[in-house]
Amino acid sequence: MLLLYAPDTSEDAEQERARWAEMPEWLEVTESLRKAGLLVANAPLHSVAAATTVRVRRGEADLTDGPFAVTKETLAGYYVLRCADLDEALRHAARLPTARYGSVEVRPVMDAAEIPVPGQAPPGS
Repeated sequence: MLLLYAPDTSEDAEQERARWAEMPEWLEVTESLRKAGLLVANAPLHSVAAATTVRVRRGEADLTDGPFAVTKETLAGYYVLRCADLDEALRHAARLPTARYGSVEVRPVMDAAEIPVPGQAPPGS
């Protein structure tokens, strides 16, 4: 999974317009991933102003407006790719515009078979 982090531009109209002006580049990269058979899913996320963080403590749900933590970069979107290995995923991550002004975290998605079952030895042990 490619997690796209970028500075929040929701309060800066000029930066917001500049980001959306990159749409042709995003469409080109996305289409090339689709044609290569790598793209599983992708989507941008709404601004952190639309986020609600849920924490359950002592059995009570605590809801907080906004992101989990205060940071300069926020989770802006994601791509799920089916890559042969980490090197391939890293090559595609570097193609995304966000890598130039934010960051792209590359992290494997766990297969259902990798999820530990209570009372059983962990997979692969």
